[in-house]
Amino acid sequence: MSHEKIEKNIGLMALLIVIVISFGGLVEITPLFFLKETTEPVKGLKPYTALQLEGRDIYIREGCYTCHSQMIRPFRAETERYGHYSVAGEFVYDHPFQWGSKRTGPDLARVGGRYSDDWHRVHLMNPRDVVPESNMPSFPWLARNTIDDELTPKKLQVMRTLGVPYTDEDINNSSSSVNGKTEIDALIAYLQVMGTSIKNRR
Repeated sequence: MSHEKIEKNIGLMALLIVIVISFGGLVEITPLFFLKETTEPVKGLKPYTALQLEGRDIYIREGCYTCHSQMIRPFRAETERYGHYSVAGEFVYDHPFQWGSKRTGPDLARVGGRYSDDWHRVHLMNPRDVVPESNMPSFPWLARNTIDDELTPKKLQVMRTLGVPYTDEDINNSSSSVNGKTEIDALIAYLQVMGTSIKNRR
């Protein structure tokens, strides 16, 4: 009889559903905070340099993540095309991480070192110059805009509060390391480091 009361009382049923889903979610998610493979960096992972971090901000600002995921699934079709599947330990310094399932363009999780800086520069200025069938937009303003180096130390400080192991020296030298660099320089630096902490296995 008690189940009939629950089924006839929408408010009570909704409350119990929320409780059950919340409990199930906690059971699924809480253990992940204590697993080393999800909380500790993989061997060889280094924090982004100041220029790479600026490039990552541009990547997010320009909405690159809306067409390119950075999450290779552990399936043969994915690993043969893109390389080793993504593991959580690669992204412990990423705030926010760029995992996702939207893939209008190719996954970029292992793009680092796959193409030259010059290739990326041409591709960002006009993608069809290197990939004729590409529907990616051009980003010519990135070559004109320079990095605002006044904000760079603050960005590293914020990342340090989130657990990224930047030293005082990293923070103090960050402005000079990006001074005079263009946004396309920064974005290419970010693209060239993506996925390089785990060597591609083709």
